[in-house]
Amino acid sequence: MTSPPISNLGQLRESGYTSRSVRDELRANLIDQLKGSSPMFEAIHGFEDTVIPQLQNAILAGHDIILLGERGQAKTRIARSLTQFLDPWTPVVASSEVNDDPLAPISHAGKAIVAERGDETPIDWLARDRRYAEKLATPDTTVADLIGEVDPIKVAEGRYLSNEETIAFGLIPRTNRGIFSLNELPDLAERIQVGLLNILEEQDVQIRGFQVRLPIDIMVVASANPEDYTNRGRIISPLKDRFGSQIRTHYPESVDLENRIVQQERTHFAIPGIEPVMPRFMQDVVTEISHHARRSPMVSQRSGVSVRMTVANTEVLLATSSRRALRKNESLAVPRISDLDAIYPTSMGKIEFETFGEGRDEDALERIVGDAIRTVFLKMVDPSLLDPLLTAFENGLTVTVSDTADAFSYIHQVSAVDSLSDVISTLTTSNSPQETASAIEFVLEGLHQLRKVSRRVRADAETRYSL
Repeated sequence: MTSPPISNLGQLRESGYTSRSVRDELRANLIDQLKGSSPMFEAIHGFEDTVIPQLQNAILAGHDIILLGERGQAKTRIARSLTQFLDPWTPVVASSEVNDDPLAPISHAGKAIVAERGDETPIDWLARDRRYAEKLATPDTTVADLIGEVDPIKVAEGRYLSNEETIAFGLIPRTNRGIFSLNELPDLAERIQVGLLNILEEQDVQIRGFQVRLPIDIMVVASANPEDYTNRGRIISPLKDRFGSQIRTHYPESVDLENRIVQQERTHFAIPGIEPVMPRFMQDVVTEISHHARRSPMVSQRSGVSVRMTVANTEVLLATSSRRALRKNESLAVPRISDLDAIYPTSMGKIEFETFGEGRDEDALERIVGDAIRTVFLKMVDPSLLDPLLTAFENGLTVTVSDTADAFSYIHQVSAVDSLSDVISTLTTSNSPQETASAIEFVLEGLHQLRKVSRRVRADAETRYSL
């Protein structure tokens, strides 16, 4: 979409353009979308009945927003998605540092050029994505970063400190007529939080002790971890009071929903000659690991377990199965239970354990993985259908599996158990050896988690299932 063919203030006035505040603009565009059938928040799933209605209420009410949630709950994505309710293009005074409205400039420089050039004042057009700014709050963030600082060079040129022309504007004034997002608000030093009070309410600032009236037109969206936000001393009470709406985010409430998010977010890498296939039961196991971790007393729930862990674990399983396919010259890359060792490096950095010396973190994760496998197995397989397989184990059957084993080796080991094929067919979408091998491992490990068969990991990294 190209910008409107208007290049100066006179043409803008002739077009009938009228200015409106950011909040009025957001509200009007939201109303239009609510009346029509335009999709909203397309890349955000699971919040349709919870978070999104609250966001819409906050926009209609013209509120600044604080998003509370643990890591990996799409807070930043929500903030960035609010630009969909801004106009496609907005006129500003050309070269203005603070996006001056040509019809009502607020900066000294903007007012001066309009007074001097009149209808010939040059105009630029800002696309909606350029009207969004984001800052990660850190303890070393300064007032200069957010609001501005006196420029010593301009003072040396002879201007007074109280003169607005001496100010080098920070990120917030430069986002005038847009949306400003401040991530991890409680990490901001208290003295800097105080500097935000007047920005949110009175729209004036003090720089180096001089008060500057700057009627900035912005919507502020902040994010925070609930644990940090509610702890006394992490955020000053007057600043909390300035936010109109406090909206609580959450993790996906179902495995199916999280699987949908994973398919959207994961890296879809391609390897010539190899087709990656993620069986449904394996994807459910990966997702259940995250869900079990979010409920586990061994895991710190203050920081949460991000959906990013599910995404990363899915990616690494597909990567390790692709590596096996390359080495075995197979055309299908299908993750197996024995590949789950690969998720430990991706998971350990995303979980904060509270084992308190009772065991290694790896052991805690192993218990979570086992619980997840058992949950998915009971959901997808009727154990009573596996009685013939258990009978075979009683008669001395031993099955050896490995993340490097050839897919055909699985089929040969259990080929005598005829009824097993009926169970396998319910777990796979094809009868390929690779998917069959993955399903066999899943069944064996499921029986082990139900304590029906034993499992022994050998020194050569092979796993042997027997009674």
